Amino acid sequence: MIKGTNFIGSETSSEGTEVLQATNPQDNQKLPETFAVATEAEIQRAMEKAQAAFLEYRNYSGKQKATFLDAIADEIMGLEDELIHRASAETGLPNGRFEGERGRTCNQLRMFADLLREGSWVDARIDTAQPDREPIPKADIRRMLFPLGPVVVFGASNFPLAFSTAGGDTASALAAGCPVIVKSHESHPGTNELVSRAILSAAEKTAMPCGVFSSLNGGPETGQKLVQHPTAKAVGFTGSFGGGKAIYDLAQQREEPIPVYAEMGSINPVFLLDEKLENSAEELAKQYAGSVTLGVGQFCTNPGILVAQAGEALNRFSTALAEELSDYEPACMLNSKIADSYRGHRSELLEQEGVKALCTPSSETGTLGGAAVATVSGEDFLKNEALHREVFGPSTLIVFCADETQRLQIAQQLEGQLTITFMGNDKELTAREELINICREKAGRIIFNGVPTGVEVCDSMHHGGPFPATTNGMYTSVGTAAVERFVRPIAFQDCPDDLLPDELQDENPLDILRMVDGVQTTKKIG
Repeated sequence: MIKGTNFIGSETSSEGTEVLQATNPQDNQKLPETFAVATEAEIQRAMEKAQAAFLEYRNYSGKQKATFLDAIADEIMGLEDELIHRASAETGLPNGRFEGERGRTCNQLRMFADLLREGSWVDARIDTAQPDREPIPKADIRRMLFPLGPVVVFGASNFPLAFSTAGGDTASALAAGCPVIVKSHESHPGTNELVSRAILSAAEKTAMPCGVFSSLNGGPETGQKLVQHPTAKAVGFTGSFGGGKAIYDLAQQREEPIPVYAEMGSINPVFLLDEKLENSAEELAKQYAGSVTLGVGQFCTNPGILVAQAGEALNRFSTALAEELSDYEPACMLNSKIADSYRGHRSELLEQEGVKALCTPSSETGTLGGAAVATVSGEDFLKNEALHREVFGPSTLIVFCADETQRLQIAQQLEGQLTITFMGNDKELTAREELINICREKAGRIIFNGVPTGVEVCDSMHHGGPFPATTNGMYTSVGTAAVERFVRPIAFQDCPDDLLPDELQDENPLDILRMVDGVQTTKKIG
């Protein structure tokens, strides 16, 4: 049963008089439960508990933390249809979407559990002493990664499970050894409460310290107080550029600035190369219509621009894409704010000089969002920065390049992106080395002959990109490398062996892979 409380460690708390309610975007009706907005005192207690928990949790073994993460996955699965139905009611998305997203959420928790059990992720590096080295002796130096401290995680509007309460930011922070304080998203507080209860149940069953996880309700003011609290050591965020940049700026204004890992979306350009387009115009149109409208276009990897050389093949593609999108029935978006924003940004784009609409929705009401596609010349695209902005919804813009030179100019002018895609046969891809190399500097993931929507959760995934796609393109929010955001290296010089962490001791009791004197090995020292 949903009670509308905050969770301060294992304690439930509803001290304030201010409340918020979720709205079902399908009928724009308020859901019955009210959720207490966290007071300043509740925020303070949550942060104090997180810090106390950190002093204990940071020393837990990888196996202990892995057991905790596995237990969270078990508890989430144990919520069964209650979770699916609540997430659907708060977002307007179908049950099937959340069955898949729940699986992704639990799989990534188990993925981090496996990482912890294996143990080599701490990147242990050891250079043994050389006391007889000339002209000066060499000290024994040993280095590995350690957790930062309490992490503030903001729930995402478009992924209430996989990028929210128990999503990738929370899973990777807990794996790193950092307690987590979640600021629930205002659009799905009920989903957040159900998942929070699952996490806390898992924490109790696996004997985790009280305060290893807390969850607080509220709006921007609550988020601001969490980011500015001196106990917070890092922030995870997935959402809009405006929201992410505001959080980043707050964090840098602190007496002790802290890292903010904000994934803020992008236009995810797709370059359609000539021969591929000539041979597969209609097939590509069908493929990209599906990508543009997937999840009502509410993915950070939605293909916002499609770039190709003007000609008969591009004309065929544009006509086919418009026909495909014209058959798309307007669908419910996540909330009225997002629907209004989508329609507003789409209108702004269509009003720009040189932009011609090929397909726009005949009718949209309430939270419904319909598909749209427009065209613009490469020349107009290059001189108008407004055409480079993300339109968060089922819309895309086809850019008609005059020639290869102009295509290169467009690539050079792009801002940082999460993804850039190339559609072409092997021969023409090889011939576009200059174009691909330009784009390599602009994106975190380069895709060949696919669509950008869909992010595989695996060891090699990089879901990030140069600013403004993220605040730090060195790091990913998806995959096991996400744990690197919430750790820092510490080196020990000439430290007695029995004072070293297990990962750095001579005997290598955890049998992990380490770099010893420049060689990767699991062998003991001495």
